[in-house]
Amino acid sequence: MYLKLRKCPAWLILVCTILTFSIAFLPSKAEPSAQAASKKKVFLVGMEANYPPFNWTQQDSSNGAAPIEGSNLYANGYDVQVAKRIAKRLNRRVVVVKTEWDGLLPALTSHKIDAIIAGMTPTPEREQTIDFTRAYYNSRQIMVVNRNNKYAHAKTLKDLKGAKITAQLSTVQYDLINQIKGAIKEPAMRDFSSMRVALESGTIDGYIAELPEGLSMSVADPNAKYIDLSGKGGFSINKTESQEAIGLRKNDPNEAAINRALNGISDKEQSRLMKQAVVDQPQTSSQGNWFINIWKQYGNMLLRGIGMTMLLAIVGTAVGFIIGLLIGIIRTIPLAKKGFQRYLIKFINWLLSVYIEVFRGTPMIVQAAVFYYGAAQAFNISLDRTSSALIIVSINTGAYLAEIIRGGIISIDQGQFEAASSLGMTHFQLMKKIVLPQAVRNSIPAVTNEFIVNIKDTSVLSIISVSELFFTGSTIAGQNFQFFHTYLTISLIYLVLTFTITRIFRLIERKMNGPKNYDLMTNEFQVDTPTVKEK
Repeated sequence: MYLKLRKCPAWLILVCTILTFSIAFLPSKAEPSAQAASKKKVFLVGMEANYPPFNWTQQDSSNGAAPIEGSNLYANGYDVQVAKRIAKRLNRRVVVVKTEWDGLLPALTSHKIDAIIAGMTPTPEREQTIDFTRAYYNSRQIMVVNRNNKYAHAKTLKDLKGAKITAQLSTVQYDLINQIKGAIKEPAMRDFSSMRVALESGTIDGYIAELPEGLSMSVADPNAKYIDLSGKGGFSINKTESQEAIGLRKNDPNEAAINRALNGISDKEQSRLMKQAVVDQPQTSSQGNWFINIWKQYGNMLLRGIGMTMLLAIVGTAVGFIIGLLIGIIRTIPLAKKGFQRYLIKFINWLLSVYIEVFRGTPMIVQAAVFYYGAAQAFNISLDRTSSALIIVSINTGAYLAEIIRGGIISIDQGQFEAASSLGMTHFQLMKKIVLPQAVRNSIPAVTNEFIVNIKDTSVLSIISVSELFFTGSTIAGQNFQFFHTYLTISLIYLVLTFTITRIFRLIERKMNGPKNYDLMTNEFQVDTPTVKEK
């Protein structure tokens, strides 16, 4: 065993070590579908877990938090407490499925979750796809601004003329900007963390939200305040546009039972739960070094994010390399002059070309959404997020590396192909013995670049709520309101990862190139020559 390990390449041992480290910080729980969960008496609730005081992520079960599916984290907030009351009525226990806002509807319709409890307003457009229960919270529309902003003393919509305003994507609040005459309607943002960063940096003058968001922001950030725009001179809206309801699949059999549970939560109880949520929301210490504080409070979350990012990058690049290698070999098979084999190879080459063009020509974020949600809706195949992410990254990487490997193969001098043919070698013998060792060596710089791209591009998998490094950073920023500090920390981590991987692959490249001086005669065939002694 010892001798075998000694012969194992150092770079392979290092890659295995990194892979082991990555897996060590990954969640081990499986991800059941809503249908399977119902048999286990589990109530799967979809929410962002990043929208205090409605919902947020924390690291323990304090204050009645519920576990987040597929992780060692917990979710809490007003939505979680309402969900627990509903689950008690249904004789189930709550498990939160942490999902990006724009992934909530497809998660529900694809049976990934049982219900959406995430401060969602029942709009006519949404009601065409899903059903809604009665309201579980009645709110008011407000504008969050900075205290030192010139619009901080606005009282009505007229006072906001010329202000740069935004709101969350696909919400009633974004449509309300049209009622502010003279306002500059900025592009909608995906989540409240993004809007808080934009407000803090001065990119926008304010964003429209509901009262709980204003209460939460003003408590967490002393530089922020909210303006109530629900009264005279404010927004003109329907009553339902200031209500939050629970989203269910069409004709859900539990809708009546859920409504009965909501009837038991009075307006007074709603107010009490919301006030308690504002008090319980996570706070970050402002004393001492901010970098140390972030690692002390959120270190475990960051390590899990790093582990997931490295797992996706390592497995995706390794499997993608194998895919690219096989495609490169197949696409360089010489065509027969005639016969069935010729047309079969041409057809296979056409299929591979389609695969390469599709996966190189579409963004990975779209591929992830189509694969994860589409497979469940169209074929009733429910894959967990991690498996889906690994498949998508691997297939996407394979499409790019296929062309890189093919380029490495055709860059080999044609004389070597002719010499191998004259010796009677088959195409696969030629590839194995002569071409691939050179092509792989020539492709190492491009493979390194693809590995680095994968480390950074795993951030787009937030569309299916994979808890990689960037998604984890967004969650932390949404809780501690230290956006610049949190994202700077994430940037430094990415820099360390990419810098380390670059150096590792340069060592591998040098190892494959061999020594610069191939003086074989020096040691084995040294000729003894007489020395001349000086008198």
